[in-house]
Amino acid sequence: MTAPPTGRNEPQVPRAAFASIGSRYFPLLVALFVGVMLISNVTGTKGVVLFDDWLHIDLGPIQMNGLVTDGAFFLFPLAYVLGDVISEVYGFRAMRRTILAGFAVLILASLCFWLTIHLPAADFYEGQESFETVAGVVPQFLLAGLAGYVVGEFLNSFVLVKMKERAGERHLWARLLGSTIVGEFADTLVFCSIAATALGISTWGDFVNYTIVGFIWKTLVEIIIMPLTYFVVGWLKRAEPTYQDALQTASRSATDVP
Repeated sequence: MTAPPTGRNEPQVPRAAFASIGSRYFPLLVALFVGVMLISNVTGTKGVVLFDDWLHIDLGPIQMNGLVTDGAFFLFPLAYVLGDVISEVYGFRAMRRTILAGFAVLILASLCFWLTIHLPAADFYEGQESFETVAGVVPQFLLAGLAGYVVGEFLNSFVLVKMKERAGERHLWARLLGSTIVGEFADTLVFCSIAATALGISTWGDFVNYTIVGFIWKTLVEIIIMPLTYFVVGWLKRAEPTYQDALQTASRSATDVP
């Protein structure tokens, strides 16, 4: 009987290497990520229409009069870039901690806004109505933001790490793009489905516009700034001693496969 092939001569892909979170860089990345999420959830409460003076599309139920988005469209994609960096260098468990930290801060911020609004205003304070308009906690919008954030970021990190486990250090561009497409689509769809009416979106055309534009925009931003993401990931991998140790261990384990 012929013995089955052992795979000794087949090239082995090193298992995924990740750095330890006990470093000076990881807390900074977490702080940036949480800060971006907090700012985005405040600026995202403003509905925005771009190019409405010339962009008009009428395709049956889909009608577009400008690009419908929100005030966080220029900042929110950075959260996924930071999520990619953390997931690629530190792994899914580290990103899970980061997501939970961001979730806790968003809940705390919402509670603080709500309490501050309901505190009795001083006689000389004339901004109560404006403060309520900007910082007021709309339950529907809060739920949309939290749900989209958790679903999107978890999927983004999970997909990236799983792809890395199969490819090792190779094909970083595919991981960045693939995880972003999955995470951003889930985030945008969940958020828009819940928050659309709170933003004043009442037609199917505006909903499709808002959802598609948000998804395409965030994905395009990821592609445009991918060289920067590559640079940050590469620099961080070289700067993290524990990553270099993990990479050597992964390489040895691949060559030692019987």
